[in-house]
Amino acid sequence: MSGRKPHGPRPLGKHCHLAAYFPGADTTTVWTGPDAKSPIEFSSFEHLARTAERGLFDFFLLAEGLRPREHQGRIHDLDLAGRPEPLTVLNALAAVTERLGLAATADATFNEPFELARRLATLDHLSEGRAAWHVVTSSDAWTSENFRRGGYLDRADRYPRAAEFVATARKLWDSWTPDEAPRPFAHQGRHFDIAGEFTVPRSPQGHPVVIQAGGSSEAREFAAATADVVLARHGTLEAGRAFCADVKRRLAKYGRTAGDLKIMPGVTVVLGDTAAEAQERAATIRRQLVSPQRALLTLERLWGVDLSAYDPDGPLPEFDPVADPRLTRGRARHGDAVATAGKLRALSREKGLSIRQTVIETSARQSFVGTPEAVAAEVARFVREDAADGFVLVPQLTPGGLDEFVDLVVPLLQERGAFRTAYEGHTLRSHLGLPDPVGTGAGERANPMTAGQIT
Repeated sequence: MSGRKPHGPRPLGKHCHLAAYFPGADTTTVWTGPDAKSPIEFSSFEHLARTAERGLFDFFLLAEGLRPREHQGRIHDLDLAGRPEPLTVLNALAAVTERLGLAATADATFNEPFELARRLATLDHLSEGRAAWHVVTSSDAWTSENFRRGGYLDRADRYPRAAEFVATARKLWDSWTPDEAPRPFAHQGRHFDIAGEFTVPRSPQGHPVVIQAGGSSEAREFAAATADVVLARHGTLEAGRAFCADVKRRLAKYGRTAGDLKIMPGVTVVLGDTAAEAQERAATIRRQLVSPQRALLTLERLWGVDLSAYDPDGPLPEFDPVADPRLTRGRARHGDAVATAGKLRALSREKGLSIRQTVIETSARQSFVGTPEAVAAEVARFVREDAADGFVLVPQLTPGGLDEFVDLVVPLLQERGAFRTAYEGHTLRSHLGLPDPVGTGAGERANPMTAGQIT
């Protein structure tokens, strides 16, 4: 990629928020290049975090993995490197970054409010106000085996528990007086009944920023009531505008305004000196992501049976997927498997594609593909036209997958007046333009959200 000369300022009047996601063990990242390191090695985290801070990003997000995935009774090969605990890594990153927000994924199903609130408040102190909590939920009985719960949380209880969890954590964070003295807290609800004194003083930004993901109506309501940032999934400008409008119209019932919630879809970016070069690079990455073994594994997850006898360069199975698969654990099956398999067979016949070629053809396309100028224009357009408040970048190449965007696209966004040229504050809330939380005298957050309102 060659450098670009500036084209002069083209102010757009609305700033974009940017964040980076550490890819970890998943199917969106190529970890096999000569410069790739282990997804558990600290230098891998440090490089991406330092690059994000050099690009003036709002925050750096780490995913969580509470149990390695299994396929045919064996640990999934992409999880063999391990799944490190996010808050531990972020505490280390707090020492090698100065302004970048540090966001940890933590499950509201398999944690408890006092313990997790304490760890998040500690990170907020150590980082001087840069901590965030990505709230996730689970109804997975297989994962729950790691926690000896004697069962699992019913799916209908996931969001009510999460809502009460966040409300309880905020009560704990608010429980110290302004002159830094602890005072008793008490919470009694359907999921939690606790009382005592919190051990960590009120942190520099009051509360860690709360991040949430999900596109269902239930998830959108939870976000409107509770979250500061929403991680969305939509590919088109029209879908983005509809999602943003729907979530933000829900805010008023909770006494909130549009500026109280930032919507940031996860995206992948591929750059090239020309549009054709960018498209070819994108296709190359997709081919790298889908090895012959991964192509078969992808079909096995859909079909629910062992397909190891099939040739990845041969045709798809002619039989339909099984109704109740037991082959893969730790990854949900979505939609109508029989209908999906029928569409894949039809596409394969129409274009003469093998199993591997079909998987490559139907793999998710990169979100923004083009020259730096074209990508900067599209990123700014999504924000300008209210299809997003910003984006979470998911690098597909390690370790340098974020560097090109920071070096080539960020300066163009700055020229357009669509992105900051320097950090103006020190806390993550200041980066995101979020209001400071206001605690009441009793330590209860002034928020109308209760578990009973999340339906």
